[in-house]
Amino acid sequence: MSEALVVGSSLGNALNDFLGNDDLATGDALAYEQCKLLFVWHPLGGKMAEAPISMAQSQERTIAVQSAPVEVVQRFKKDWDALACTSVIHNLHSLSRVYGIASVILGNEAVKSNEPLDMWKLWEQKIFFNVLDPLNTAGSLVLPQIPNTPNFQHPVTVSTSGQTFHPSRCNIVMNEHPVFIEYTRSAFGFVGRSVFQRAIVPLKGFLATMDSDNMIAQKLGFIVHTAAQPGSIIDNLMGAIGALKRTMIRGGRTGNVITIGEKDKLETLDMTHVDTAGTMARTNILKNIATAADMPAKLLENETMVAGFGEGTEDAKNIARYIDRIRLLMQPTYQWFDNIVMYRAWNPQFYEQIQAQYPDLYEGRDFKEVFLEWRAEFAATWPSVLIEPESEQSEQEKVKLEGIIAFMQLLLDKLDPANKAAMIMTAIDNLNENKRMFPHAFALDGEALLEFLEEQKTAGDDARDAATEANGAENKMAKFA
Repeated sequence: MSEALVVGSSLGNALNDFLGNDDLATGDALAYEQCKLLFVWHPLGGKMAEAPISMAQSQERTIAVQSAPVEVVQRFKKDWDALACTSVIHNLHSLSRVYGIASVILGNEAVKSNEPLDMWKLWEQKIFFNVLDPLNTAGSLVLPQIPNTPNFQHPVTVSTSGQTFHPSRCNIVMNEHPVFIEYTRSAFGFVGRSVFQRAIVPLKGFLATMDSDNMIAQKLGFIVHTAAQPGSIIDNLMGAIGALKRTMIRGGRTGNVITIGEKDKLETLDMTHVDTAGTMARTNILKNIATAADMPAKLLENETMVAGFGEGTEDAKNIARYIDRIRLLMQPTYQWFDNIVMYRAWNPQFYEQIQAQYPDLYEGRDFKEVFLEWRAEFAATWPSVLIEPESEQSEQEKVKLEGIIAFMQLLLDKLDPANKAAMIMTAIDNLNENKRMFPHAFALDGEALLEFLEEQKTAGDDARDAATEANGAENKMAKFA
């Protein structure tokens, strides 16, 4: 057993002790401590747990509140970042992959943990998020196994350090669904399972490939000196000469000259087939790990895909589909955080600012009514993982622009001034979304536009009335004549 000395005491290598066990086999249940060892110390442990979550979060969601001013979305994003929600979600889902289950709690020191928070007053309270692993919540997330109960295999709340949290103040994430009466040792309950569970044997084999790589690297510069064996009479003298010759060979560099005997021969170790066998073993082990963890092997191989990630290769498409599935599994967690951030961001003080800035839209309207309207119109969408080439993106923007123009040409002349002004302002809002073609936003005064259109309509109506009267008078004169 290899050991490291730390301040005079010896610490055993727990990972090698665990994976070095010859009796370790597929189907062995992983304990909490073993999952932690793999996550912290195994070269692929962190990647298996965190890489899918990191890639899913590599792009920001597109936030929109349809009828609200742009400041509403900006305030939401500001408070989302202030609470570090993205980082908390990353930690939560990563730990659920490590152990099989993990939880996050919404803390408030002023309110007992088993009581719900008044969401309308959340903006003026000091809140915090803590991510808990199964050891923190041991005993509270076993999950009932009685089939005819409402909470059958369904987590409701968590307890930690003697405190139970109200269901509204905790969010629980499992990696994979629980199986009836299948106890998960790493999570201390009948819950999901670790991403390492089925991959334990290939994870052990990966360490062997690293040892092989290290051994090959050390042997690459090894030189074999073949020399004739000296006679017994002059053993000492020839031994000294041989030692001197080996020293000269070991210290030789490019440009140096050394003389060797007629029967001497220098050569390196023959490793002709080592590369092929080693590469094949390593590749197969990585594929086995990816298969066991139900994730694309490319995420573990760390190799650049041919033609790049955004060019629509098959590898890229497979990874994109996988990341879309990860985002779908993360959606309930995001919705839980979204609700908290809404109450935090869109508070009465902020609403007073919006009322002062947009009196025509919100003057006299109740705060709670407007809040519920914003929440109902809230939409958060993920951009595509496959990034399209610049030319294709520009072409799509061109098609959108042509669609806006065609739609306006079709309906604009048939609308009354109020709807005509609303349609023009909506078109401007859509054009302002196209930052690629229009880096600077168009700005129109909606009220002034409506007033102008109404004046135009009034002037046109007056002109038509005058023309009608003139034509009527002309027809009478012609009839009289």
